[in-house]
Formats: sequence, C-alpha cells, structure tokens
Amino acid sequence: MLSASATPTQKSFASPSQSQPQPQTQPSANPINTNASNVSVHSRPSFDRERDALQPPTAGNGVRNMAASAVTFAPRASSLNPSPMPGSFSSDLRSQMNISRAGSRADMFALEKLDEDEDSIHEQTLSHLREALSREMKIKEGSENMLEALNAKKAKQTKEQRQRVEAELNSSNVRIKDLRQKITAAQRTRAAPTTPTRTRTDTTLQTSNALRSPPSASRSGAGSDFDEPTESPTFVLAEILQALEVDGMTPDYYVSRANSLVDLFRRYPTLKYDLVWSIFGLRMQSMLLSESREVVAAGYRMIRYAISDITSLRNIRALNTDYLVTWSLIKDRKSDVEREQALKFVRAFLDVKDGVREISRAVVRTIAAVAEEHEERLRSICIETLAEILVRDPRLLIASGGLAPLHEALADGSYKASESLTTAFLYLLDAPQRRKYLRAGYELEVLFTAFTDDLSSNEAILKQSSKAIASALKTWSGLMSLSMFNFRAIRSMIHSMVINTGPIRETVLDLLYSLFRIKSPAWATSFLAGRRLTTYGRVSNLKPTMSRMSQNDFDDDGGEQNFTEHFTALLLAIFIKAGMVPALLKLTQDNENSTMKRKSTLLIGEILKLSSRILPPSWSGQLQLLPELFSAATRLKDENHFSATGVVYQISSVSKTLYRSTPTAYTPSVIPSNNNMDLGILDEHPKSNTSANFDDATFRQLLIDSAVLSSSNYSKWNWDIILRLIEGPLTSGKRLEEAIKASKFVKRIMSFYRPFKYKFSEIKSSRNTQKYVRVGCSLMHTLLQSPEGIKYLSDNKLLRQIAECLAQCDPTSGLTAQYPMFSRDRLTETLCGGYFPMLGVLSGGAKGNQMMDRWRIFNMMYRIVDLKQRPDLIKLMLANFDYSLQGHPRVLLSKALTAGTKDIRIDATNALRKYATRPRMNAQGQEPGDSKWAIQLLVTQLYDPEVEVCATAVKILEKACNAKTNLEYIVECRPALDHLGEIGAPLLLRFLSTSIGYHYLDGLDYISNEMDDWFLGRNDSYVGVIEASLARSFLNDQQQQQDSDHTNRISVFDDELLQEMEADSHVPPHFYRELTRTQEGCKLLSDKGHFDEFAATIRDHGMQSEDPEMIVKVKGCLWAVGNVGSMELGAPFLESSDVVEQIIRIAQNHEVMSLRGTAFFVLGLISRSIHGLEIMSEHGWDANTNVMGHSLGFCIPSDLSRLFSLKPWRHAPVTTIELPATQKTETKGALPAMPSRPRSESLIRAIREEEGGAESEEIRRVELDADPTNQRVLELVIDLVNMVLYRRSRSELMQIKSSGKAKGFGQVGLFRRVLGLLECHHYRLADRSMIVGLFERRVLRGVVFDEDEDGDEGGGRRDYEDDEEEEENDREYRRRGEERRMGARGMNSGRRGRGVLVIRWIWGDGGLVGRLMAEPGSWEGVGVLSFLSPLSFFQDISNDGSVSCPAERKGCKCGSSLLFHTV
Repeated sequence: MLSASATPTQKSFASPSQSQPQPQTQPSANPINTNASNVSVHSRPSFDRERDALQPPTAGNGVRNMAASAVTFAPRASSLNPSPMPGSFSSDLRSQMNISRAGSRADMFALEKLDEDEDSIHEQTLSHLREALSREMKIKEGSENMLEALNAKKAKQTKEQRQRVEAELNSSNVRIKDLRQKITAAQRTRAAPTTPTRTRTDTTLQTSNALRSPPSASRSGAGSDFDEPTESPTFVLAEILQALEVDGMTPDYYVSRANSLVDLFRRYPTLKYDLVWSIFGLRMQSMLLSESREVVAAGYRMIRYAISDITSLRNIRALNTDYLVTWSLIKDRKSDVEREQALKFVRAFLDVKDGVREISRAVVRTIAAVAEEHEERLRSICIETLAEILVRDPRLLIASGGLAPLHEALADGSYKASESLTTAFLYLLDAPQRRKYLRAGYELEVLFTAFTDDLSSNEAILKQSSKAIASALKTWSGLMSLSMFNFRAIRSMIHSMVINTGPIRETVLDLLYSLFRIKSPAWATSFLAGRRLTTYGRVSNLKPTMSRMSQNDFDDDGGEQNFTEHFTALLLAIFIKAGMVPALLKLTQDNENSTMKRKSTLLIGEILKLSSRILPPSWSGQLQLLPELFSAATRLKDENHFSATGVVYQISSVSKTLYRSTPTAYTPSVIPSNNNMDLGILDEHPKSNTSANFDDATFRQLLIDSAVLSSSNYSKWNWDIILRLIEGPLTSGKRLEEAIKASKFVKRIMSFYRPFKYKFSEIKSSRNTQKYVRVGCSLMHTLLQSPEGIKYLSDNKLLRQIAECLAQCDPTSGLTAQYPMFSRDRLTETLCGGYFPMLGVLSGGAKGNQMMDRWRIFNMMYRIVDLKQRPDLIKLMLANFDYSLQGHPRVLLSKALTAGTKDIRIDATNALRKYATRPRMNAQGQEPGDSKWAIQLLVTQLYDPEVEVCATAVKILEKACNAKTNLEYIVECRPALDHLGEIGAPLLLRFLSTSIGYHYLDGLDYISNEMDDWFLGRNDSYVGVIEASLARSFLNDQQQQQDSDHTNRISVFDDELLQEMEADSHVPPHFYRELTRTQEGCKLLSDKGHFDEFAATIRDHGMQSEDPEMIVKVKGCLWAVGNVGSMELGAPFLESSDVVEQIIRIAQNHEVMSLRGTAFFVLGLISRSIHGLEIMSEHGWDANTNVMGHSLGFCIPSDLSRLFSLKPWRHAPVTTIELPATQKTETKGALPAMPSRPRSESLIRAIREEEGGAESEEIRRVELDADPTNQRVLELVIDLVNMVLYRRSRSELMQIKSSGKAKGFGQVGLFRRVLGLLECHHYRLADRSMIVGLFERRVLRGVVFDEDEDGDEGGGRRDYEDDEEEEENDREYRRRGEERRMGARGMNSGRRGRGVLVIRWIWGDGGLVGRLMAEPGSWEGVGVLSFLSPLSFFQDISNDGSVSCPAERKGCKCGSSLLFHTV
C-alpha cells in the first residue's frame, strides 16, 4: 500500500482499477447540485496546482483524504525557503495553511445525495457555498497579511515566498468570485425555480448601481455573511485599483491587472467618465515610474483607455505625464514596448476634439528627434504623428521643430506612405492662413530631389517619390505651388528625364502615363519588345482597351461634364508648356536603349492623340506638326537625318494603329444621335470576316497551318489561325460542312471543349488563357449561323455534358459527384466558368434557346436560383446570358430579381444596365428599340425591401434618362420614390429635364419644395458631394493604373465591376441644371430670382478668404451658376449679369487654391453652351469642339500664366510663433531668453578692455543658477546645440558626472531647467538620452510628484557632512515621495518619523465606524482606534493636516506625526 505522500502517477500504477475513468453520468436536473459539485475547479497558478488538478471524489472510490495528500508539499515548501528570517512566516505555517485549506475543499466536495425535498437541497447547497466563501475570505485575509509582512523585508530574500503568496492570493480571488456567482444563482433559483439562471452579463447590467462593499471587508470580518448579487463595474474597478496598490510584486502581477482594467473599459465605455482622478492618477503615476518596461507600457495603455474628453486630458497632464512621456521616448531600443505605448498615448490626444491643444512642445520635440533617426523602428509612426499634428495645429509643430523630419522624409523617399505625408503639406498650402507657415517654392519641391540627383538610382525611392508627385499634381494646391516660378519644378523633372538614364528616365515616363490617364493598348507590350506593328494582324478588330467609362452615352446636350478629362487637359497644357514634347523627341533619337526609344515613341503618339481630343485647336494645332522633328528630318546633310526620319515613320505608324484599334473612343468628335446606338457593340460579338470566301487551296492550307489535323495536343495548335477560320470561312455552311465531314478539324475542337474530356475544363484561368474562352464563344456563334452548324451542335455531346455538369449542382436532379465540374474552386481557378459565356451566346438566338431547352438547362437553372446555395453560379448565369429575346432568360432574370437573396437581386439588377441604357442590335443589324421591358423591371426594383437594391436601380434608371425616349417612358411608369428619400432624389431630378416630367413633379408639389430646399441649404451641401466625387474619380483612376500594372489574372466578373464603377464615378446631378433644361423651369428660376442671388453672392464675397463658411457658400453659388450656364436655355441668365467675369477673376487671382479649382471647373461647365463659349473666348479662354460645333467643355486659358499667377507669400518665421501655456511643459522658472549661449569669460574680458574696464549691463554674464557647478552644467547643455563646441561640451559633462562633485544631478530644480532647454532647443535623440541620463532617477519621481526641496533657491539639496547622514536623508526623501504616492493604501511607511494614518470608514452596528489601520509594531501599545463619526476624529487634527502619535497619552516620546487619509 502506498503512503499518503505518493504522487497521483504512482497511485495510478499501483491501483489500476481506481485509475480507470469513471463512466460519465447524466447531468443533474438540479442546476444547484451541478454548481455545488464544481466548486473550486479552477486551476491555480501557485505550487498548489497539482493538487487542484485532482478530480472530485466519486461514489466508487470514496472521498479522498485531501489533508494527507497536502502533506506531500511540505518538504517542497521547505526547500523553497531554507533559511527563514526572524519574524517571517515559516514553511511549517504554510503547510498548516495547506492542510486547513485541504480540509475546506473536502467539506465542499462532501455533498451527499439527500432524499429531502427541493427546498432543503437549496438550503444545504447555500450553506456549503457560504462556508466555502467564508473559508476563502479567511485565506485571502491571511495571504494579504503575509504580503504586508513580506513587503517590510528585503525583496531578494523573500522573492520566492512572495511569488507563492501572490499566486495563492490570485487563486483566492478567483474562487471568491466564482463562489459569489454560484450563491447568486442559487438564490435566484430558489426565488423563481421556473426561471432560467441569468448570465453574468445580464446580472451585471441589473446591479450596476449596487453599493460598493468596503475593500477591507475580509480583514474586518464583516464580509463572511453578506451576499453580494453580482459585481458591478464600479466594484470591479475598485478591486483592480486596490490590487494595484500592492507594492513590490512582479511585473506580471501589474500587467495582468492593467489588462483587466483595459478590458473593463472596453466592456463599459461609460465607466471612464466616473473615474476619481485623485485616486486613479496616483495608481497611474506609480506604474509609470516603475523600473519594469512592461509595467510602464501597461500604465500608458491603461491611461490611454481612460481618456474620454478634453477634461480628462487636462487631468492626465496634471499628473505630469509630459515628463514621463519624454523620459520614455528617449530610451534605447530595449524599451520599444514602453516607447510604442507612450507614442500611442500621445496619438490618443489627437482623437479627442481640440486634444492637440493639450500636447506639449516638449513631447513634440521628442517625437521629432525620434523621427530624425533613420534606423529607428518607430520612425514611421512618429512621422505620421507629426503629419497629423501639422494638419491640426501647424503652429505647434513648427515651433517644436517638427517640420525638418517631414522634409527629410519627403526628400529621401524612404517613408512608404509618401502620398499621405504630401497631403498634409497640400492642406496647409491651400489657404493663406496656413500657407504662411511654409516657404514658397520649397516645401513640395523636395519631392523632385530623387529625380534631380545623379547619384540617386534606387528604383524603390524613385517610385515612392513619383507617387507623391502624382498625388500633388492631382490637387489644386499642389498644382499651383509646383507651377510657381515659371513651372520650375516640372521643368527640372523633364530635364532630368533627358539627362539621366536608367531608372530615373523610366520612372518619369511611367509618371507621365499615370498623370495623363493613358492606358496602353493590348499590343503595347509586344511593340516595346521589338515586334513590328504589321505583325499584329487585323488591328481594326482588336477590342478597344479604353475603359467603358470613356464611352459616354450622349443625350441631347452632349452628356454630363467629364471633370477628370478637363483637369487632364490642363495638366497636358502645363507639361507642353514646360517642354515635354521636345524632351520626348530627344529620347526617341537615343539608340542606346531601344525599349526606352519605343516607349517614348508610343507616348508621343498617345499625347498627340490626346491633345487632338481634349485640347483647343490653338494648343493642339501647332503640337501636331512636331516642328523640331521635321526640321531635323529635312536636314539631309546631317547624320541625324536618318534617325529623325525613322522616328517620323514610327510615330506615324503608332498613331495609325492607335486610331484603328480604338475607333470610337478617340474620335475627336462624336455625333450625337437620337437612338444612342453604341458603335462599340459591333465588337462584342464576333463579326463575319470580309475575307470569308477563300478558295479551296487557301482554306485547306489554313486547316493544315492550324496544326489541329496533325496533333491532338491543344497546346501545339495555332489559335490565331483557328480564330481566323472560325470567324471567316466556317461562317459559310458549305465550308463548315466540308470541315466536319472531310476532316477532323471541328470534331477535335469540339472534343477539346467537352467538359469530361478534361482539357478545356482543367486549364488554369489567367490572362493568357482567356483566348480559349473567346474562341469557344466564336465557335458557338459560328455554328448558329448555318443550318449545318445548328444540326452538328444539337447532335454533339457538348451541350449534353454541360447539362450534366449543371445537374451536379442541382440537388433535385439525383446526379451527384465528388468533385463537381462547377464547384466554387473550379470556377475560380480553372476555365470552367467559360462555359457560361458560351451558353450566353446560345441564349442570344432562338435556335440556341431551343437546344438549351432540349437538354433541360433552363429547368435546372430555375431550381439552382430557387435553392440559393450557389450565389457564385447564379451570378455567372445572370452576367453572361443574353436577354434581348423574349423567353426563358428573361423569366430566369425576373425570378432572380424577386426571389433571390439581396446580393443576387443586386447582381440581377446590374444585369439590366446595358439593356436599359444602351439599346441592343439584333442579328440583322437593326435596332429593335426594346428597352421598355428592362425599364419596367427596374421600376419594380424600386420597391425592393433592401435599400441597396433600390439604390442600384435608381442609378441605372438615372443613366437611362440620358435618352429622351427612355426618360419619357420612365415618367409614364409614374414610380413612387417618396419612401427612398435621398436615394431617389437624383432620379427625380432627371425628370425635370422634360416637360412631361416637369408637369408630373409639379403636380406632386415637388419642384417648389425642392427648390427652396436647395436654395436654403442643399446648394452648400452639394459642394462636399461633388468634391468627394472628384476625389474618388482620381483615386479610382490611380488604383486602376496600379492594378493593371500588378495583376495578371482575369476574373469572369470584371465587366460587372467596371459597370458598377461607371455608375459610381459619374457627376452628381444638380437641381438647377435639370431645372434649366425646359422652358417652364427657366421661367420658374427667373421668377424666384435665385440666379441673381447667386451672382450677387459671388460678386460681393467671391474674393473673401478668411471665413470658411462663406467660402463654402461661394462654392455652392459657383456650382449653381455653372450648371445653369451649361444649358443653352441658360444663356439669358449669363447675359443679364457679369458673373462670368467674376468667376474668371476668382480662377486667376483668388488666394484659396481649392476655390480657384472650383472656378476652373465651373468655367468648363459654362463653356459647354454656345453663348458661354463666346463669353469665354472674349476673355482669353478656349475649348475644343466636335464636328457639329458643340463644345466639349474642356476650357483652358490661352495664356497659362494668367491662371497660374500665385505669387510668393511672406513666410512667418518660428520666432514669431507664440504658443499658449497649455502647450508648454516647463512654464515656471524659465530660463532667460538667450540667442545661443551665455557669453564666455574671454569674450567678456575682451569687451571690457575695449570699453576701458567699464562694466555695463549688456556684457554682464547671464546667471543661470546660483550654484557655480549648476551654472556650468546649464552652459554645457546649451553648448551641445553648437556643433563646434559639441564634443568638448559632451566630454566635460561626462567628467562632471563621473567626478561625483555635482550634487545638482540629484536636484529637481536643475532637472527642470534642463528640461526647459530640451523643450526650447533642438537636440538629437542620443543627446537627449545622454543629458537626461546624467540625473538620478529619483529626480524624475520628484518632478512627477511636484516635490522640490525647501529652503534651496537653486533648486538643489543641502550639502551633507558625511556619507551616513546623506544616505539617511536619501532614504527619508524617497520615503516622503512613497507616502504621497501610496497614501490611499492601508499601510504606513513602517519607520519612525512621519508616517501615514489611514482611516477606513465601515458601516457597523453603531453607524459609521472609523478604524485606524496601523502596521503591527509601528507604535507599541496602540491597537485599532475606533471613532463613532468622522467629525469626532477631525477635531483633533492640527492645521498642517497631521495628528500626533496616538501613544503620547501613554508616555510615548517618539514625537511622530501622521498624515491622515480617509478611505
């Protein structure tokens, strides 16, 4: 038989039967029994963990002797403390406590099954739980007493024992918490047995206002019988703060409590509003002054989550956190966890309204010092913080020297988010009030450093700088600033492109592509690789590469204004003015790098094409001639003649290819038509080749060249020839029959596309493999063109196998597969999704629908839509089907519009876009004009319960209103849009453009109410909407450019995404623009007199730049005038006033750059009308027109210097900036103002000799401190700023420190003066760390607690006679600071002299009882003093806030006095 000290493992080997796991019993019907049986099952972090891991006793093996098992740990406990000190708790006492505790657990688990009624069971359970709670409270009390005793001893000797006691205390707290919850649950179950037990969260919410129990309830013995329902957040907060009072614990102890407090603040955000900062601040100060980095970091995190408003920030700064943050940030990299939390703490100030007003100059200077270090890990976040401060309070940042790190980050390009950093400078440059803090022509020009430096060849830095330059040039403040001094910055970049080679030249070329929004054609890669343009085949059939956003659907007045194109026209004019075209021509004559030569040639072709489209003839006419190039080509005697001639040929070839490959997108003028037929639709279905009639020899040779007949491996086939054959000869029924019967050409291609051949269906989806999908769609289209093809397709296994693949996804079909062909992964990774475009081609014809109906494809699709289990599959169907014919596809679409999920309904609504906005063409090339069915479905979608679906339908209908016939039909449908609110407002505005819609809305009393709404407020809010739309359009364009550069994969959903982007990037409609489209609207506008009010506002307040609200109002008036002037019916309004002249004046002379930009766009709107263009021409502005004479609205001045007339402004130097007192850390005892440093003795003597020995006030040496050593220290700290005296000053400071004669390094006053110097002057991070490191750490504690030595004018302490007396006074000094920090704790210092008296007020039988808590042994003969009320005690308190030793009555002569605190 094993002894009681045997381990559980030994017992398991000795008694296998007992170690077998017992069968699990059914859970008890009574929840109280279950809770009682689970008492004390939490794991303990102390040495008692193994004992807790034991299972509760079962009926099979009886109750285990826990006391006997606990004896096992007695020797282990003895080994942990081999030499107990006198008066300490020995290991024997610990063992006895374990025995007692084991007995308590045995009692808890000894709950026998009783045959009594339910009430008796509840009572017994409650009694057991209360007994367990009483024992745990006593154990907690003993642990706390032990900790107090251990804190009075040396930490090294009691470290292990303290850890054990701390673990025991933690375990007790967990058990007490668990027992209280179980008691609460048991009481609630007894009161209402039919009600389920509430969760802790519900109970906490109900008892959040409960009274907080006294924190010393366990010590006083009053907490053994009370039953607290559930701990309220206030109670938990008090418990955590009380736990943080304990001194001398391990860092993990404080970190865990701090994390608990942060979690509490997260769960109860309003709790931080009820903090008592006098108590909470002391805890925070004690943690932030800890020696452990983790504890300090936890303190910063804890105080950061306690921030609520500006008042809390002031309370936090009252704790002298500025000194602590400065101290933390200058530490080395080992303290990165502390520095990171300190920086997050500072950044939390920026999240509070006006919180930047509470950030001190000293903190900002320290952050700037960190940002200057290139190898610093926190450099990026420091730069971001400085940028945010620059936006919110530029005076603070510039006065603190934070602008230099930002300049350096922009210049070297090492900061990854250079665009956001540039935006901060652009914000300041916009208004003259903020612009004065920056220097003209310097702040943004540092971005061009990477391009103008010959040694800079880092491609990553160049790309970062190019992104920043692109973001600057796409804003008005950046464009105006960089165009100063005759476009100096832009000219330097263009010259660097010519002079430098390698990555600089390539980066500048890429930047030009991005700025002008040029998307390279599909054949650009092959052209740059060296292939000739003639090898690309029929480029006229190439799909246009331009985005669909440029293929506008024009209405009667030419469509909406494209502001991005207008801005691009201005950018292009600027670069042409700066000499871009001659520079590119020089690059084309460079024979060293053929790739760069071809790239510059392609760019010239794109620029010539772009200029002819968007620039006025006065700009593009001269540019098209290329005089420099042709003059060089005509000099036949010059050797460069051949090179120039070749460039002329290359540019001509590129231009021809560009115009042929994109016929509709780049035509200088597009003739508007009533039917709005999109010419680009001709490319969406493969067209019959004009060379379809080949002779037999040519046809057979093409079959042989395709390699289909010679090999069954599809990778060896020539797919270009295959596509040529399918779109050409095979469209003829005779040739198709010959290919089917006389060769295996068609058979092998159809076999390739059959799903279960696993050829086409196993190819990975990528950009290069999309050619197989295009060939498959062309094959389906070709087979439908002849009876022979229809017969062959109906007899082929292709459609049958596709139907079988669909059946695998239909749960009702009975067909299943382990790996379905149309699974999610296959559709994403392979070309299986390409079968749906093929089915879409079939759905466009009647014969194709019949073949699909034959194989029940539509039936399976109906069920798939009903089941809604495969939204990706449904989206593919809806996106690829052709709904031009009445039949199953439209029924399927209608089903998805009404019965699908929200996402499916949105996708189905988007599928109607092209049918509602662009009428389709049938096979005979005729326009059916059948868009009414789509409009009817869209009107039905306006009543969808989901707002997103309604918004999508509104956007599509708004686009469809560009066609007058569609608009009239939508009005006839009379949609009700009142339930949509602001979402339906754009569609209602479009109704105003016709007389029918005007009268319809007038009958609803919509026009008058909306007009008053716009005049009173909506006109101003439109400013934010249109500016956000413009910013989004530039951002989308830049994002598309980046995506096209880095993405090599094609998704089957790209077309729909482009359509959604097209719908979101349009210009928001304006009420006055739509109102001016009709005669009735113009008459109403004239009667109301709103236009005259807008013109008067522009005339009176247009040049104002001080009031932000007035600037917004002027912008709103400008947009209203521009939209009215863009209509032909708005000409009388322009003639009746001189508002156009005022707008031109604003665009050319206003001080606010964004207002200049608004005026520029408004002038473009006005130039869209014939009368507006005439007025603009009279003032030197011109715009391009189409062949019909209609203006495109891209209006720019003939002389750019009139628009870019920004003059250098007067810079406000740093010395003129005066910060408020709230942004200064060191305000008392400030040093006298000195230009650099105090004059030296030699300089003073020299001045005296020149003046004959006269001592004047001017040459008198500045006295910084009465102590000569302190005076010298301050002088040396000042000299550290001087790089000439830097080394000498640093070495002398170190000598003074090492000599030990400078007592000032332990003085609070000198430390404050040095901190004042660090706050007012620039020091590197290493120097700051060295200077602060000279002082003793206790000095920081004195500064934080506002402790200064009395009677010492110089701020220092008195000299000591010997080392013993100095050590004793140091201990006394530290003890005084410790008393102030932990005065609210229930402990005193334990020393003679000045202690701490703590009064705990507890509700007792006789009312409020005050108990004087004193440490045992501090005052002999004095026990616990009781007072019946606080008033009776306060009568004995002296005026200085102290009370004499209570033992004086008994003859005590100690003369001690106590500081009192009440809890």
